[in-house]
Amino acid sequence: MYWYWPLSWTLSFWEGVLGAEWTVAPLGPADLDAAASLHAVAFRQSWSGDEFASLLLQPGTFGYTVRRNGTGRPQGIVLARQAADEAEILTIAVDPAARGRGLGRLLMDNVLQHLHAERVAALFLEVEETNAAALALYRRLRFEEVGRRPAYYAGPDGTRTSALVLKRGLGRL
Repeated sequence: MYWYWPLSWTLSFWEGVLGAEWTVAPLGPADLDAAASLHAVAFRQSWSGDEFASLLLQPGTFGYTVRRNGTGRPQGIVLARQAADEAEILTIAVDPAARGRGLGRLLMDNVLQHLHAERVAALFLEVEETNAAALALYRRLRFEEVGRRPAYYAGPDGTRTSALVLKRGLGRL
């Protein structure tokens, strides 16, 4: 049996903590430029709106935005891709001014709920080993390190850091 209801309880919990101040909705064509802007702030090698559009057209790819009161520009985005019984987070970004408010968790909870409904067995992602805030979130979400890509990310000063490959099983309890 797949774990579906407890995740709904988790989403209800976050709604209570965050209040009705934030609304999560599917990432759509009208959000692509805002998604590109958020991505550019969060990552050294950012994606354009056209790249987001191209990814969303691929089978199994989906995403979410989070907005204050459901209006205005997204304050966070996540893009994921499902293939067979596995999925991966392609990117997740939260506006620096909105960080620390649980928006990353809210986005990830929506992805997890979607994947549970699709009966996906595992979710993978990569994260820079120095990204303490993201690592803390993923550990709370029960991701485990399953691999490492040494010197994968290049810093602006030429230093290299590793990418950690994390996995969360979503299958049977």
